Amino acid sequence: MNNLIKNIVIWLVIALVLMTVFNHFGARQTPSSHQIDYSRFLQEVKQGNVSKVVIEGHVLKGITGDGKYFVSYAPSDPWLVSDLLKNGVEVQAKPEAQPSFLMNIFISWFPMLLLIGVWVFFMRQMQGGGKGGAFSFGKSKARMMDENANTVTFADVAGCEESKEDVSELVEFLRDPSKFQKLGGRIPRGVLMVGNPGTGKTLLARAIAGEAKVPFFSISGSDFVEMFVGVGAARVRDMFEQAKKHAPCIIFIDEIDAVGRQRGAGLGGGNDEREQTLNQLLVEMDRFEANSGVIVIAATNRPDVLDPALMRPGRFDRQVVVPLPDIRGREQILLVHMRKVPIAPDVRADILARGTPGFSGADLANLVNEAALFAARANKHLVDMEDFEHAKDKIIMGAERRSIVMPEEERRNTAYHEAGHAVVAKLLDKTDPVHKVTIIPRGRALGVTMQLPEEDRYSMDREQLLQNISVLFGGRIAEEVFMNHMTTGASNDFERATEMARRMVTQWGMSESLGTMVYGENEGEVFLGRSITTHKNLSEATMQQVDAEIRRIIDDQYGLARRLLEQNRDKVEAMAHALLELETIDVDQINDIMSGQPPRPPRPPRARPAAAPANDDTPPGAASTPVTPGAPNPAQET
Repeated sequence: MNNLIKNIVIWLVIALVLMTVFNHFGARQTPSSHQIDYSRFLQEVKQGNVSKVVIEGHVLKGITGDGKYFVSYAPSDPWLVSDLLKNGVEVQAKPEAQPSFLMNIFISWFPMLLLIGVWVFFMRQMQGGGKGGAFSFGKSKARMMDENANTVTFADVAGCEESKEDVSELVEFLRDPSKFQKLGGRIPRGVLMVGNPGTGKTLLARAIAGEAKVPFFSISGSDFVEMFVGVGAARVRDMFEQAKKHAPCIIFIDEIDAVGRQRGAGLGGGNDEREQTLNQLLVEMDRFEANSGVIVIAATNRPDVLDPALMRPGRFDRQVVVPLPDIRGREQILLVHMRKVPIAPDVRADILARGTPGFSGADLANLVNEAALFAARANKHLVDMEDFEHAKDKIIMGAERRSIVMPEEERRNTAYHEAGHAVVAKLLDKTDPVHKVTIIPRGRALGVTMQLPEEDRYSMDREQLLQNISVLFGGRIAEEVFMNHMTTGASNDFERATEMARRMVTQWGMSESLGTMVYGENEGEVFLGRSITTHKNLSEATMQQVDAEIRRIIDDQYGLARRLLEQNRDKVEAMAHALLELETIDVDQINDIMSGQPPRPPRPPRARPAAAPANDDTPPGAASTPVTPGAPNPAQET
């Protein structure tokens, strides 16, 4: 928007300057004169003070007897000339002044020039304002970073040591290609980086270019495809031509699944613009010479939707998995980001890494930034461990909404709900340890039970899944047993429990009656949506058996959670009362309650600025569920 206003102002200034110049050259040069009224002009004529008058239409230019020039405007007066002659005034008539030749040309062509300018402007906007304006349809949008401008190295990338080892030979090849070529070796032409969002795929690609000191071309997969047919293929050709001129270099294509999806799956068929772009990309990657010195690196978190031709050897012939960091990787990432922040002596990266399982590199960078913001709000000069704890709670559980006004009855209901989750989790042996319980509304939840695993987990056994289902039911059962009513707060609990039980039966082969078989294969199309076009190759009788087994698992775990809460009513009551009094209890206070002792007093809170009013449209009692960061995603295979 600012560029649009700037362009409009520039063109208006240019037009005004041109009009001023044309008027200057077109106007006749006359001595300086002053304007007088017509009545005074007639009076001067009658007194004999006017010697000469030049009439140009309705404009009167005259000279007084003492040689002064004047200008006046004459109405349609038929007796003007006769009066001037009677008083001895020399009269000279001239045609009315016309615009100059240059001014006429400007006025005639200005509308057409304006239309051409508007057309060029809109064409530039449709092309993203690229270099060359409206005629740069086929120009690549790849942004080139010079080798001297790229300061990122492998020292700035932490938490993925195996991935760095996989790509380190790319650096050696770009530095000394003859080392491989003299032995008949060929460096991979393309490297595909696969990993969850935020794991550092783009950063790792920049580090490769920074280590090798070569130019770095970066472009997004969506930058290729435009509304005009053939533009994407032309941009691919132009990008590879530019890269060959700057070889050795690296081409980095981020989110390649935007253009590299499997062909033939969409509704557009073979004439789809996206498919033409992909075909050109396949041709260009296969056309590389072995010694061209151009390496293509692409990143995606959806490798399952890519076209098989893109994955074959000779194109992307190597896949580098950039996983979520483990505890050592998280510690290294935290140390990298902490270098930019003044850290207090009590901050320990190893403790923070142990308490952030499942965090990606981007999450850890956000953790350090949030901690710095908390310290700044408290007017501190150093970021201490307490700031990091508050930042971790905010990221995992959501921001506190202390300004919300909750009725006492709902507050008591939330306390029993969270106490039910916590007590069931503490009584079962294979659940994650309860780290903190709060009834302060956070994010979209009215209360949160936070569970932190003691170590990184990459898979879950059947007993762990069953016990997690029991923990999810603990909140609703506590409402029924202690409050004698039901609320909508357990809706998300039921949804997660049902989904977990369904996957146990249909995908993970954890049902004794149905055995190790996958029920309901997902054969969805890439573009139409996997959930829309799922083919269920099951009979009605089998589907009924699946539903019955899911119901059995849910009922068994619901009954287990109810028995545990009824047998430990005193612990639920004590934890609910502690929550009503303290609002938030930590792991030490939870252990005191579970051992039958009164909870120890909380740590003295630090001085904090008043919280800003929060607006939330979540219905009362919504999404009050236990939170477990770092747990394996049930939607993915483990």
